[in-house]
Amino acid sequence: MPDAWRRMRRAETRLRGQRGTLAGVDEAGRGPLAGPVVAAAVVLDSTDGWNGLDDSKMLTRDAREEMFARVLQRARAFRWAVIGPRAIDKQNIRRASLNAMARAVTGLGVAPDLVVVDGLDVIPGVPFAQEAVVDGDARLLSIAAASVLAKVVRDRIMERLDRVYPDYGFAKHKGYGTPEHLAALDRRGPCALHRYSFTPVCVQELPFE
Repeated sequence: MPDAWRRMRRAETRLRGQRGTLAGVDEAGRGPLAGPVVAAAVVLDSTDGWNGLDDSKMLTRDAREEMFARVLQRARAFRWAVIGPRAIDKQNIRRASLNAMARAVTGLGVAPDLVVVDGLDVIPGVPFAQEAVVDGDARLLSIAAASVLAKVVRDRIMERLDRVYPDYGFAKHKGYGTPEHLAALDRRGPCALHRYSFTPVCVQELPFE
C-alpha cells in the first residue's frame, strides 16, 4: 500500500499525544528452524519524512535496505539485540524473543515515556510504560522501523553464516522450513546453527554449555 506510512503516521501521532518519547519494538526470527532471534527498538524524533516506511514483510529487499540506512541516519535512538539458537533451546522462543526485546529497549540510551511492542505481549522487567499492539508493524511508524532493523540485521547474519555452513542454503531461506532446507536437514542432519528443540530438528540431547 503506497500510503501505508501516512496512515501509520496519523496513528502514531494520535497515540503519542502528550506522552513525549515513544519507542517501537519488534523482532524477527521466531519461526525459523535455525539461526538467532533478533529484536530491535527504535525512537523516531519525528513522524515526518518516513515516506515509504512499512512493515518489513511488505517491503522488497532493496526497499528494506534503503529504509534500514535511513533509520540508522535519522532515528533519535536505536538498538538491536541477538539471542542465538542454544539460548532459544534453553529458554523457549517466546521467552528468548522477549529477552531480546528487553535488551534492545534498555540499551537505547534514552528513557521512553511509552514502549509500543508488536504482538500480544508486553516485555517483562522493563521499567517503562508499555502497550502491546497487534499487527503493530503495520500500524505504527516506530514499530515498522524496528521491524526493518530486526529483519535486515537477522538476514545479514544468516547470509554471513551461510559461508560457515554452506550445505543448508541459509542465505536463501534464512533458516525457515522451506522444502530445500528440510531436504538438507534430511541429507546432512542439523548443524550448530539449528534450534535443536524445534520440530523437525528435534535433537534429543541438547548440548547446552
